Amino acid sequence: MVTSATIIDADVVVPGVRSWQRSDAITRSSALRIHCIQPLKDPRWDNFLSWHPRASVFHSSAWLKALNQTYGYEPIAYTTSSAADDLKDAVVFCRVNSWLTGRRLVSLPFSDHCEPLIDSPHLDLIVASIIEREIRQQHCRYAEMRPLCGLELRAPLHRTTVRYAFHQLDLEPELATIFRNFHRDSIQRKIRRSEREGLIYREGVGQDLLEQFYGLFTQTRAKHRVPAQPKQWFVNLIECFADALKIRVAYKEDRAIAAMLTLRHKDTLVYKYGCSDPTFNNLGSMHLLYWRAIQDAKAMGLGYFDLGRTDADQKGLITFKNRWGAAQSDLMYARYSASKNATHFFDLSIRNTKTSIAKYVLSCMPTDLVSKLGHMLYRHVG
Repeated sequence: MVTSATIIDADVVVPGVRSWQRSDAITRSSALRIHCIQPLKDPRWDNFLSWHPRASVFHSSAWLKALNQTYGYEPIAYTTSSAADDLKDAVVFCRVNSWLTGRRLVSLPFSDHCEPLIDSPHLDLIVASIIEREIRQQHCRYAEMRPLCGLELRAPLHRTTVRYAFHQLDLEPELATIFRNFHRDSIQRKIRRSEREGLIYREGVGQDLLEQFYGLFTQTRAKHRVPAQPKQWFVNLIECFADALKIRVAYKEDRAIAAMLTLRHKDTLVYKYGCSDPTFNNLGSMHLLYWRAIQDAKAMGLGYFDLGRTDADQKGLITFKNRWGAAQSDLMYARYSASKNATHFFDLSIRNTKTSIAKYVLSCMPTDLVSKLGHMLYRHVG
């Protein structure tokens, strides 16, 4: 039996693979050996993800590589499988080392969700032991989990949480049925409006599409007084995902008025970024992009369209996603730390206060400065 009171000692198993064993006298006879691996260097990783039913795009080598290349985050994973065996389970994190925000463990930065891929009744104890070890030996301020399903650890750690909404559309029905399930006025009517307006649709990963997407992306972020992620992040995503990534752009005549970036992984198409010129929102440009993405996913035989997470206080966006017929569920992020102060700012009321202050400060800055600030700060906030 696994217990949270056991002590974990690190030792080297093979070059590049570290492990440790629960070794206190009480549980030595039923010790659980856990190994730390580097997914981007472990040849078993992609095969493991290919068969595990809960593996998502955010576990993928492409996503981890883009995080590493852009922000310097170190991807690591913990598994009960030895170096000589096929991987049967894993929980993946990134180590984030920042002079500004400290050292921490995140599963995973800039990811909407990241399930622990461990099928064990002792999942909470395994993850708790991993986090306790990282906090103790790596001096992490906190560890953050972003599971799709709730996870509460049995460990002597301080815990704070924040709730998000998550939406996913089932693509099993016929396309005509999916369309009929859209809200008649808010969605169906807007899609037909985009067709009447003669909006042009293009998709791909060319430099022109990237420039048009990023121009609209920075414009949208500036409107909300939020710094845009660096362009290099999107360049790296394109390089890492290849044909599994598409930039989708809607045009009014020759002017780009809305754009979307989607990622394909296994049986799911993931909406990751969207942006638009608000001057043309009444033409249904974003509705056109959603509809074309859904049609594309259906044509490829995919099972789901992942509409991503939404802040719990963004009621309008939650309503918009519901009107596409998507199923809504809760995402509960949790931070764990040995010190209450390390996770206190994750409290929703404090987070909202700090966000409001930050947006006020940003609103006083020129747009160009806000953009440059984003380039400097994003690696510290993942």
